[in-house]
Amino acid sequence: MTMDTKNGSGRTTGRGIGLAAVRGLALALVSLPGAVLCFCLSLVSIALIPIGVGIVSTPYVLTGVRAFANARRVLAAEWGGVRIPPAYRPLPEDANPWARTFGMLRDPATWRDLRWLPVDMTAGFVTALLPAVLLLYPLEGFALAIGLWRVFPDGYWYGFVPVTGQASAFGAAALGLVLLFLAHFLTPRLLGVHFRLTRAVLGSNQGELAERVRVLTETRRDAVDTSAAELRRIERDLHDGAQARLVAVGMDLGTIEALLDKDPARAKELIAQARKSSVEALTELRELVRGIHPPVLAERGLGDAVRALALRLPVATEVSVDLPGRAEAPVESAAYFAVSEVLTNAVKHSGADQIWVDLHRADGMLRATVTDNGQGGAVIGAGSGLAGVERRLGTFDGVLAVSSPAGGPTMVTMEIPCA
Repeated sequence: MTMDTKNGSGRTTGRGIGLAAVRGLALALVSLPGAVLCFCLSLVSIALIPIGVGIVSTPYVLTGVRAFANARRVLAAEWGGVRIPPAYRPLPEDANPWARTFGMLRDPATWRDLRWLPVDMTAGFVTALLPAVLLLYPLEGFALAIGLWRVFPDGYWYGFVPVTGQASAFGAAALGLVLLFLAHFLTPRLLGVHFRLTRAVLGSNQGELAERVRVLTETRRDAVDTSAAELRRIERDLHDGAQARLVAVGMDLGTIEALLDKDPARAKELIAQARKSSVEALTELRELVRGIHPPVLAERGLGDAVRALALRLPVATEVSVDLPGRAEAPVESAAYFAVSEVLTNAVKHSGADQIWVDLHRADGMLRATVTDNGQGGAVIGAGSGLAGVERRLGTFDGVLAVSSPAGGPTMVTMEIPCA
């Protein structure tokens, strides 16, 4: 969790209280209008399906609902330490609007999202607002005690205290002091209640074993497909690159052998050409090996490998690493290539001039966050590159969350369980 504590006593510091109140207020201001808008658009779009309009609009509306829910999943993990893995069923990349609409409507995760929206605009709004209220409401009691009560000649109720004079105003201040004392202990916990409520409604309600079997089946299929595609890529690169150059070197050596006595000058030229071809073949083999498992990743770990990756980017990139020890080699490799793919997407499509990468481990999870200040609009879907990242992480029970409103910024968060 990101909430600050003082020493080892478990008491929340003043900074943690204020941070929880600000975050709760921000959530309240976003959850009410965002949930109302998503819920109303969903109802209208689904209601228009019988006349055909909803067939076209519903996939876009439900994609927006998923983006809203995924953004809350990111905040739950970042601000509350509460993980809410998405469990959306994949849709065929070439699906037509009819198949996409009813594929999404048949997905239980879609109906969990729609059930969560009314909860988020009511109980979610209240639980998010309470931390700020509990911290700010005492200030009103103190203001009454220092003379604000005089503005209300007919009296004023502060909580359950009727304020009609200075003595009762001091009573209001005493109540405010009690509330401020309670805020010291309850404010961060109330924000945690909001995220746990979100998880209770938004989390998968399928049987744990059935959900586990479904996810493992999908990730196994994706892993097999990815491995086969990777093998084909390696074979193609070897055949078209290093192998062709080595064959050319062999032919040059045969020609050199025949020309050594007849034409030494020409033989010398061919020797230089063969040397150049061998150097190029060696370079291509090194690039191929780096694409399979970068040497810097094996020798120096994930943090230095990502730093080296950032140095090769044409966009200014800042890397922050907090990784005590090293994870297992397959986990490091998956995280490295996932970060690499996200960075490539950011450079190609975002229009950003600044990228931030954060790597850290917490609660048995390796978390990588890539943020850019580009134009936003990134989605997990066909052609975006993020779908492949999601499949790669899914093999390790990892999750991918994307927050990318129009106009930016874009934040891509990846989590992989690690020992």
